[in-house]
Amino acid sequence: MASCKQQAFMFWFEAKKGPILVIRQFPTANPVPQHIAVIMDGNRRWAQQRALPVAMGHASGARRVRELVKACVERGVKYLSLFAFSTENWKRPEEEVTGLMGLLSLYLQKEVQDMSKQGVRLRVIGDTSGFSPRIQALIHDAQANTEHNTAITLSIAVNYGGRWDMLQAFKGWQAANPGEVAEALSEAALSPYLSTAYAPEPELLIRTGGEARVSNFMLWQLAYTEFYFTDLLWPDFGKTDLDQAISSYAQRDRRFGGGAHDKPAKAGNAVKAVTPRRVSKS
Repeated sequence: MASCKQQAFMFWFEAKKGPILVIRQFPTANPVPQHIAVIMDGNRRWAQQRALPVAMGHASGARRVRELVKACVERGVKYLSLFAFSTENWKRPEEEVTGLMGLLSLYLQKEVQDMSKQGVRLRVIGDTSGFSPRIQALIHDAQANTEHNTAITLSIAVNYGGRWDMLQAFKGWQAANPGEVAEALSEAALSPYLSTAYAPEPELLIRTGGEARVSNFMLWQLAYTEFYFTDLLWPDFGKTDLDQAISSYAQRDRRFGGGAHDKPAKAGNAVKAVTPRRVSKS
């Protein structure tokens, strides 16, 4: 008897040796995504709603990262990419930027040590040349000290932009292939020069904070990623919310531009903003 988790239909047809039972299986629900990307939006609003300094919102958001990483490991996710600081974030008030740099330094020293014990490999993507020599040294050491961990690869995008990523990838390809004409460049040839060349493309993008845009994050890599938007502010996003996002992903019919599978449409297949279980109190 076929498993209840499998969708199939059976039909009979006559052959020379008698009737033969043919079973055709439809694709089952998607497994847990191996690569989840997250735009962690809403730290400032979370603090403002509680009459707290903006720095407290960012600090609360940083603490939430630890829980998310652990939850992803428990669920079998192998890659987690977090958008922490974009190239546009330099335009924020100087006090806030200074606080973010201090938080990044603290994270690279304290949190990385704790996560390394759990088998987390850290990668930092973005234009790190824009940071102070001290932060650049901390980034180098954190990556080197966690390089051989295998439980999960955590990518932190800082001073990162999707357009910057594509430009630096092209420049990298050009430097490695001097004299080549542009016509020689293909998608496969460019991919190894992207900042995330070590990871598969994300299957699921989660954005908190109520906005429904990618904000210049992984523009190349998100070409066929499933999107999940929630009104929850990042410091309020927990394990059960991660499970809800993964559950939504599991209902998607991923065709990568091909034709529709000949199976009944499921509710939730459409890419649309998702109503969350709860919304932060205003």
